[in-house]
Amino acid sequence: MNKKQKIIKKIAKRAKARLNKVDPATIGAPIKSGYISKAERAKMAALEATTDRVEEQQDTTSVAE
Repeated sequence: MNKKQKIIKKIAKRAKARLNKVDPATIGAPIKSGYISKAERAKMAALEATTDRVEEQQDTTSVAE
């Protein structure tokens, strides 16, 4: 590979890296983790269970009226 080809390859590589660097959709979004610990899963399950109970209570009160 001659000198000119090396330079072109480097420029293309930098341009590609620049495109991959910033994604407007993910700016300000929380970071996603690939692993969810048992404690986090337990918290999410407890939160889901409480919201289900609240929704059931609201449904039963609206039916009773």
